[in-house]
Amino acid sequence: MLIDSHAHLDSSRYDDDREQMLQRAAEAGVGAVLSIGIGENPSEMHQALEICREFNGKAGMPRLYASAGIYPHNAAEADDAALAKLDSLLAEPEVIACGEIGLDYYHEGAAHPVQREGLIAQLKIAAPRKRPILIHCRPKDGVTDAWDDLFEVLDEHWASTGLGGVMHCFGGGWEQARRSLDLGFLISLAGNLTYPKAQPLRDVAARVPIYGVLVETDAPWLAPAALRGKRNEPAFVTQTAQTLAELHHLTSEEISLATTKNFARLFNLTV
Repeated sequence: MLIDSHAHLDSSRYDDDREQMLQRAAEAGVGAVLSIGIGENPSEMHQALEICREFNGKAGMPRLYASAGIYPHNAAEADDAALAKLDSLLAEPEVIACGEIGLDYYHEGAAHPVQREGLIAQLKIAAPRKRPILIHCRPKDGVTDAWDDLFEVLDEHWASTGLGGVMHCFGGGWEQARRSLDLGFLISLAGNLTYPKAQPLRDVAARVPIYGVLVETDAPWLAPAALRGKRNEPAFVTQTAQTLAELHHLTSEEISLATTKNFARLFNLTV
């Protein structure tokens, strides 16, 4: 069984075939999906939970879990009402993670200090709820600015919790991977691992211990190389898993078992 550790199932791109898309995932051997609850803004972060409740228990479907969080671009909207909503969502049993949250210095968005304060505010909510965090970190090209600021925040406000989390759609170098692992984070690899120009990322992925990896789609974005340009969906996580298996000289079954075990350990689940 494979687990897609990060998919935006509430995307409007699935509105016409969400149930069929989930059935295809199950048929491909995907046993669970973590549905990311950020929406287009904080007013929509409940939608991932609603999707879980709509489809869990239906035959022929993967098990769905949810997260909730305020995306870096929306950090300016992390007011008292949004943070209270986040806290209430993290109290729900299906909502197993806070995220995706973090820092994004690549795109035009909230000012860097605003992103930092929004991240810290969410860490202070996730910690007492005992929820691991899902981190989005994207620096400017060729630098490590967002990573440097992220680790400063995590060292001060998160490391002591021991809750760890996931470095979603990891795109850093070995130093960032090593520091993430030291903080108790798992390194999650997405479809871009399969891209022809992604050899530096594959080199890092090959060095990450097998106990420290997850696979994801980030659907509906980042379809693997063979399907690049198409809408991504959880069934396609098998292709990323196959690439990761080859990097670690493992079979598909072995990488499925390892990544499922890692997911269950982090989120204290029986899967």
